Amino acid sequence: MPLTQQKQLFNISEDLTYLNTASFSPAFKSVEAAGIEGMKQKSNPELRQASDLFEPVVALRKLFAQLINEDDYNRVVTLPSVSYGMANVANNIELKDDDEIIIIEEQFPSNYYIWEDLAKRYNAKIVTISQPETIEDWNASLLEQINPKTALVAIGHIHWANGYTFDLKAIRAKTKQNNALFVIDGSQSIGALPFSIKDIQPDALICAGYKWLFGPYGCAYGYYGSYFDNGKPIEQNWANRLGSENLAGLTAYQSQYKPKANRYAMGESGSFIYVKMQTAALKEILKIKPSELQEYCHNISHKVLKELSDLGFTSTHPDFRAKHLFGVKIPEFVNVDDLKAALKANNIHLSFRGEYMRVSCHIFNTEAHFEKLVNVVKSVIKA
Repeated sequence: MPLTQQKQLFNISEDLTYLNTASFSPAFKSVEAAGIEGMKQKSNPELRQASDLFEPVVALRKLFAQLINEDDYNRVVTLPSVSYGMANVANNIELKDDDEIIIIEEQFPSNYYIWEDLAKRYNAKIVTISQPETIEDWNASLLEQINPKTALVAIGHIHWANGYTFDLKAIRAKTKQNNALFVIDGSQSIGALPFSIKDIQPDALICAGYKWLFGPYGCAYGYYGSYFDNGKPIEQNWANRLGSENLAGLTAYQSQYKPKANRYAMGESGSFIYVKMQTAALKEILKIKPSELQEYCHNISHKVLKELSDLGFTSTHPDFRAKHLFGVKIPEFVNVDDLKAALKANNIHLSFRGEYMRVSCHIFNTEAHFEKLVNVVKSVIKA
């Protein structure tokens, strides 16, 4: 059966039109309940066991591994942020003079500043692939730029402002041909857009957990491939060392890390409140097939996007962008401040990114929300 709207799973008021999951997701009721349960457990610390710091984290990592189609959960860690995960990547890359790092125009800052710093450290070069006049050619422009001097390609699965989808398979093939690393920011796609580690085989995938994975703010996930198996983490915490589950023996200091990606886990990764909420969230997300979510989001939005296009508010053709997140280009004749004020007055929440009005939707949204959006746009134009 096709996916249907499931607003009943959330505590969202009837008068709210929330089209901003790409910024912050609302909480499933089950996630809210898990957080409350975790807070209550804080009041009874005597009931906690040492294993509570480890076993729930392993269970959580297994859920994320399942989500990205990775068989080995030891390649997955929980993180506090995308910038933290990217810092672990950069900490284990050495470059040569004039090596090139490829990124995309107007990339999210957490996937830019770290590479700017790395390039400066090694006198390497940042190569930014600008959005071409015909956006459909963006993949071709990127692929053309990958060459023997390319050391790293670090991009999002989709562009965070307009939803343009990059051809990860083709990029992975070209980076392998040129012995370059491939690092993906999956913050705006994992859980909402079909993705498989087995198909893409990136060197690293870092993903925020508070957007399309519906976790609390301050959580993220990381996948680290074999290139990073013997790397150096950016912090030295007790829990990522071998045998750390034996709390009585912690001062028998251990030089070895736990295997594979475990070394990149943050300190206090066993935060029982966050882990409970994240676990509840991933269980909900795993019930939803990304391909079906894409179809659902397209079905509730495509008619209104055609109307908006007729009004001068254009978006990329659905064949070249995600359906859960897309940018609607604001025409020059529209006063953006007036548009923002009208949206606020009508309790419509979305984001403005550059020249785009960024719209993002999920199973709590309906076609009526998009109809309300287009009616507000019409009122601004008319005024």
